[in-house]
Amino acid sequence: MRQSIKEKSRESVLRVGRLGVKWMFGLCVVFSLSACMTVGPDYVQPETSKPAQWIAGVDESSEGGGDPQALAQWWSTLNDPLLTGLIGRAVRGNLDLKQAEARVREARARRGIVRANQFPTLDANGAVQLRRSSPSTGTGKESDFFSVGFDSAWELDLFGGIRRSVEAADAGIEEQIENFHAVMVSLTAEVALNYVEIRSFQTRLSIAEANRAAQTETLEIARARFESGLTTGLDVEQADFNLHQTSAQIPAFRSGLAQAKNRLSVLIGESPGQLGQELSASKPIPVSPIQIVLGIPAETLRRRPDVRAVERALAAQTARVGVATADLYPRFTLLGSIGLESFSSGSLFQSDNRAFLLGPALNWPIFNAGAIRRNIAVQSALQEQALITYEAAVLSALQEVENALIAYGEEQLRRDALVKASEAAGRAVNLAMDRYRSGLVAFQTVLDSQRSLLSLQDQLAASEAEVTSNLIRLYKALGGGVDAFI
Repeated sequence: MRQSIKEKSRESVLRVGRLGVKWMFGLCVVFSLSACMTVGPDYVQPETSKPAQWIAGVDESSEGGGDPQALAQWWSTLNDPLLTGLIGRAVRGNLDLKQAEARVREARARRGIVRANQFPTLDANGAVQLRRSSPSTGTGKESDFFSVGFDSAWELDLFGGIRRSVEAADAGIEEQIENFHAVMVSLTAEVALNYVEIRSFQTRLSIAEANRAAQTETLEIARARFESGLTTGLDVEQADFNLHQTSAQIPAFRSGLAQAKNRLSVLIGESPGQLGQELSASKPIPVSPIQIVLGIPAETLRRRPDVRAVERALAAQTARVGVATADLYPRFTLLGSIGLESFSSGSLFQSDNRAFLLGPALNWPIFNAGAIRRNIAVQSALQEQALITYEAAVLSALQEVENALIAYGEEQLRRDALVKASEAAGRAVNLAMDRYRSGLVAFQTVLDSQRSLLSLQDQLAASEAEVTSNLIRLYKALGGGVDAFI
């Protein structure tokens, strides 16, 4: 009896071995076929029309055009070490950038989940059961059942559905990396813009305070002349309201300055107010360089991370069309299990109680009311939308650069005119005061010239800040700052 059991066991092993050889041969055939069967469209990067040169020309901008290293650290051209330090702190502490980095890690983890479908699964199982059959269909007796074993399954990716899923996941990782780079570009630009705004408010505040001091002196002169009987009280009142009108601008500048400092604190990942002492000293507005890094439109589109991100989103969606198309075809799965089963725990691990299962499984949807084809249509429509989004991103990028070039060039002309006007207004104030003391002009002339001087000096300070800000926006539009900290 024992010999018979051993012979049966040997025959089972031999039968499993022969079956395994057949399956290995079959798998070789399957893999050779599946290597060239990936359904769905293959991704081809779309071609978009790009102008050869920018429409808006900028004088003296061609030198160093398109230099990647210069664009990577464009803020160094402003020659402000404090600004450079703040940008470095922002890259280390900004919360939006940390969130974008976490999204990259998430995309990589999701890709690992998808890729795991390419490999077999192996599960361990065990059970202890108390069974009782119905008296009408069985013995009605209770019995114990014990089992331990391993189950395995492997879906053969014959038509490339899993490979397309991995392809989509790879493109998704690249999309999130480009989104991270886009946040980097925006962050460096926003830090610089807020820094320039702080220096602008400090300059405008200094101008208002200097004019207030000059107008205070003018008020004292008007009072002295009134007390000497050389003029009327109208001059005193006019000088007084002119002084208070200037004083009324100062709280607004202080408020704007404090708010700009708080925004900058949050951008670098610190609590509002942390930069108050560090930025308390008033410094000049950073001056834009004479020559700027520009390059041609094609280079800009290749460099801009937001354009690259939507292009990667298009690649991912193209792969999802293939995933949906693979659902039209059958799925082949290799199933196997091996274990021990017994009605007694004491005999569970005896060799006679082993059990196994090995064989293929086929799943092929025959009728689902067109749901699969409609899903393919959905994914194809999403692919078309992604293509339109990419084309729109290209046009938007070109528009942003063109607008920044125009704004930068025109604001420089405006600043130059304000410089001349401000210098002339300063001379006019001095002449008006001298002639007023001599009694040759009315006091209204002095007031008008002082108000004009204050207005022009304030406009000039704002224009100088706007020139630098427009340069920062231009570098942002060109995709500068991507590789500085990578």
